[in-house]
Amino acid sequence: MSRFTIATRESRLALWQAEHVKALLEQHGHQVSLLGMTTKGDQILDRSLSKVGGKGLFVKELENALEEGRADLAVHSLKDVPMDLPPGFELACVMEREDPRDAFVSPKFDSVEALPPNAVVGTSSLRRVVLLRSLRPDLRIEPLRGNLDTRLRKLDEGGYDAIVLAAAGLKRLGLEQRIRRVFEPVQMLPAAGQGALGIEVRAGRPDVVQALAPLVHQTTWMAVAAERAVSRALGGSCSMPLAAHATLQGEVLQLHAAWGDPDQPGQLVRAQVSGTVGSLEEAGALGTAAAARLRAGGAH
Repeated sequence: MSRFTIATRESRLALWQAEHVKALLEQHGHQVSLLGMTTKGDQILDRSLSKVGGKGLFVKELENALEEGRADLAVHSLKDVPMDLPPGFELACVMEREDPRDAFVSPKFDSVEALPPNAVVGTSSLRRVVLLRSLRPDLRIEPLRGNLDTRLRKLDEGGYDAIVLAAAGLKRLGLEQRIRRVFEPVQMLPAAGQGALGIEVRAGRPDVVQALAPLVHQTTWMAVAAERAVSRALGGSCSMPLAAHATLQGEVLQLHAAWGDPDQPGQLVRAQVSGTVGSLEEAGALGTAAAARLRAGGAH
C-alpha cells in the first residue's frame, strides 16, 4: 500500500475531479490525501487567459507542489494542460472521457438559434467566439471568466442571455438540468482534450505511474493525443482559436479540426483526417497531418 498526495485547484469542479481520482486509487488499496491550492488562473478574473499567460496559469502552482515533494500527482482538466510540459514532468494517465461537447445554457432560450438578434452570449474562449460567430454573426459575445459556479451566477444575475460551458463539468457536478441544448461537434467543435482528465507527475516516479495504470483509458488517450498534436503543431495555446475532436472506433481514428480568425468573423478553416492507429505516436502523427491541412487552408 502506498501513500499519495494529490495537488488540486480548489474550485468545486476541480475538487470533484481530485476526489474522483482519490476514490479510485483508494479502491486499489492506496492511502490518498488532497492538497488544495489557488492558482493564478483562479485569481486573475478581469482579463482573458490569452492576455495573461494562457491556461498554464492553472497548473503552475500544482507543478511547484510536485517539484517540491508536497504532492505526488496533480489532477487537471486536460484542456487546461499546456501541449508541452516543462522538463521533469510527464502526463502519466489519461482517464475515460466524459461528454466532450459544449453546452448551451440559458434561463430563457432553448438554443442558440432561438436567441433574439444581438443577444449577449458569455464566453472567454476564442475557440467558442469564432465558432459562435460562424453560427450567429449577429450575436454580442462578451467576456466571461471564473469557475463554473461563478459563471452560472453571472448568467442568473442577468448579465447574459446565454453562456457556453463544457458539458462535462456540468454533468460531473450534477448540474445537467442547466443544459438547454448540447452542441453537436458539427456545430461547435470541442477543444483538444475537452471532457478528459489528465494526471501529471514528476518524471522518475514509476511508483506513481504504476499506481495510476488501472485508471488509464487507452481509447481516450489515443484520441486526445491526436487532438493535442494539432494544437502543438500550430503552436497552440488559449490565444489560438483552434478546435480539435477525435473519435476512435476499433483501430480507426477520425479527427476533425477547425481554426478561425477572430478578425474575420465567420471564416473558418476546417480539416478532417482518418487512419488506423496503434500507438500514441501514430495518433499524434494524424494530428500533425490535420494541422498541416489547416495551415494549407490559411490557419496561422
